[in-house]
Amino acid sequence: MNTASTKQESLFPLFFRYVSANVLGMIGFSCYILADTFFIARGIGADALAALNLALPAYSLMNGTGLMIGMGAAARYSLSAAQPKDKIHQTIFTHALYLSIPAIAIFSAAGALIPGQIAHVLGANGETIGYATDYLRVLLIFSPLFLGNNLLTCFVRNDGAPGLSMAGMITGSLTNIVLDYVFVYPLGMGMTGAAIATATAPVVSMAVLSAHFIKKNNRFRVLSGVHFSGKCWLDICALGVSSLISELSSGIVIIVFNFLILSLNGNTGVAAYGIIANIALVLVAVFTGIAQGIQPIVSKCAAAGNMKDSSENSAVRSIRRYALISALLLALIAYTAVTVWSVPIADLFNRDHNPALTEIAAGGMKIYFISLFFSGINIVTASFLSSADRPKRAFAVSILRCFVLIIPAAWILSRLAGLTGIWMAVPVTEGIVCVLALIFLFHLTE
Repeated sequence: MNTASTKQESLFPLFFRYVSANVLGMIGFSCYILADTFFIARGIGADALAALNLALPAYSLMNGTGLMIGMGAAARYSLSAAQPKDKIHQTIFTHALYLSIPAIAIFSAAGALIPGQIAHVLGANGETIGYATDYLRVLLIFSPLFLGNNLLTCFVRNDGAPGLSMAGMITGSLTNIVLDYVFVYPLGMGMTGAAIATATAPVVSMAVLSAHFIKKNNRFRVLSGVHFSGKCWLDICALGVSSLISELSSGIVIIVFNFLILSLNGNTGVAAYGIIANIALVLVAVFTGIAQGIQPIVSKCAAAGNMKDSSENSAVRSIRRYALISALLLALIAYTAVTVWSVPIADLFNRDHNPALTEIAAGGMKIYFISLFFSGINIVTASFLSSADRPKRAFAVSILRCFVLIIPAAWILSRLAGLTGIWMAVPVTEGIVCVLALIFLFHLTE
């Protein structure tokens, strides 16, 4: 996408093209873990499902790191490319690649050397430690694939190919689902097989994205002779940190909730929460898709100086309106679906037909997913602010929903209302943050 295309093309079709492609792609991408959840639950059992849930925060941290680098660098790429005198877009991909190297080294070393210790810290016990260790070992060792795919996906999307970005994510997800079945059922490879299937998906995705280079459509490339720049790395992290924190929020919530639920309902409660948490990953991915879809458009508008346009029909205000309406509409559809079909959904992951597991999971969904109406607005707002080069406000929205409010809310509400209080913690937190997010969002364009 370029500035000329933004002017020439009607804004809603442009918005729809980018957002629909990214929503579909992110749904496909999030199915990495959901497919693991289904096949592990049905093919291995409840203890393995609980172990998967305990391992999810490590995945959230790894994936969030990749998104921070990818989204931050891609935002700067678009902001710079729209300014004739700014040349940073010519080297930003190389800087982002350099930044990925130490992150990859840390994740891979942790997977190779201390997966058991990480599983223990995340709450694994005698019944789950083996399953969690097997899964974490493979997932972290193959971190180069996940971070590389995140970086390439973000840049291809900002380089005018949202459809190809979507195709890569969906193709990778479908490959993961097929391999999950093969490795868990016919080959009987257990948690290791499920993790290998997940790690194969980004390879397929990157193979699809390589068409952008084969057809020579790319305007970014790896350059030689580019020196390390701490200032550039900090800029990338500042613009992308809201994406990291959005991913971390799910991981932090999972850790806190796992420990609280273990004390209330044991492994059955954790397994039930595992069902909810994995469905949440898919539903929240819808909002992440909207957020990623608007990023290139908002960055172009911000670079062109349109953020304070006095016209009621200014591009930025229209994008804001489309994004908020889309988030609320999709939240309504998702909440209606999980409420109506909460019991059948829970039963899908209940191989042993444990009535307590179904009851806890189904009841929790109806309360927990009220948060969708607020989290959609918060995620879209954080991305909007980052894309408009307002990283401090984006960080404030993200850090409040991730760390500052959710942890005390979960602890206090669990003491007041037990398991019901835990399910209430996310909607309460997201609702409070939503007020601040809307103030920031509307102040930006008024």
